[in-house]
Order: sequence, then C-alpha cells, then structure tokens
Amino acid sequence: MAKLYFRYGAMNSGKSTSLMQVAYNYEERDQKVIVMKSSIDTKGDSYLVSRIGLRRKVDVLLQPRDTLCEKMGNLSGIACILVDEAQFLTPRQVDELYEIAKRIDIPVICYGLRSDFKTQGFPGSIRLLELADELEELVTICRCGKRAKLNARKVGGKFVKDGDQVAIDGNDDVTYESLCGECYLKYVGSILKESTPEVSEQSLEKVLKLTK
Repeated sequence: MAKLYFRYGAMNSGKSTSLMQVAYNYEERDQKVIVMKSSIDTKGDSYLVSRIGLRRKVDVLLQPRDTLCEKMGNLSGIACILVDEAQFLTPRQVDELYEIAKRIDIPVICYGLRSDFKTQGFPGSIRLLELADELEELVTICRCGKRAKLNARKVGGKFVKDGDQVAIDGNDDVTYESLCGECYLKYVGSILKESTPEVSEQSLEKVLKLTK
C-alpha cells in the first residue's frame, strides 16, 4: 500500500530542489508523475523555483477550494504525486491526498514548512503531521552553524514578529532567514504571548527537579 510522506524543513533547506530531483528520477525511468503546488505561493507563478536556480512548470496549480481528484483528472498510469509548498494546502486537500495514497495506491510526497515565522503551524502542515505515514526533516544551517529549524521574517532587512501568516518571499520587501532556536530568541525575540502566564524562577526550579 502506498504512503503519504511529509518532508519538511526550514526555509532554504532544499525542499523544491529535492522535489525536482525526485521527479527527474521517476521520469528518467519513463514513469509519470504529477507535480503540484498551491496558488497561494505566487513566487514563480505556475513554476517551482528553487534557490539554486532550478525551475519546473507544475502540472496542477491548486486553488484553496479545489477538489484534488477533479483537478488532477484520470490518475491511471501515475507513479507518484509530488506537492511543493504543502503548508498552503487545506486540511481537506491533505485528507484527499491521504485517500489517494491508500485507495488508489499512488505514493504522495509533500514538501513544505512545518511552522510560520511566529513558530505556529500552518493548517496544511498540522494535518500532514497528523496523517503522514513517514516524516522526514530536511536540514539547513543557521547563521551560527547549528541546525536551523525556525523561519524568521524580515521586512526591509529587519526581523519582525507581527503580520499575516502568509507573506511570500520577495514580495513587499519581505525576506526570510532560517534560524536555530537560540538565534531566533536572540534576534527575533521571545515566543511567549502576552496572555502566557509568567513562570517564576522558583516554579521553574521545581519543574526542572521533577524532570531529573
């Protein structure tokens, strides 16, 4: 039985490059694939664009209200479905991909971010983490040399903590930088919300003792 895969990583971890390599591997063996991404990702329009300069036109550009089976049509002879920017999928679209893998026996490999610039999960990513048969983290490096797991947003070259969840890299002077947890807290700031109760040093010491 085919599986649903979620290969996630911070910005600049090579997700789109990896997807295009997988597509190439299938096609080199005369096997058909469907490559798709969400229309929410306006970077490259109907193309996948990797940071190392690779480009590939997608077969399906998904709108948030699209039903996947209707959009993709006949899946006969398809060896694999590859999805880029999977964080922008709706939870229902993720459910559909899972059913395609299980009912039609076509492997589905999704590539995307796990969390946004506020360290909060995207709806599509959350559903993928709940459903995927296999999870794989793609690794990139922070400015300090450690593994980067978080995405920090910059506007005009300065780190920001507020804004809409979706802002495409390169639009409106928006850029992103992948950071490790320590550097995120150092350069972006605390992830604690104003409504989060403060923890006293005494309470923290008690918790630490219980975990030893």
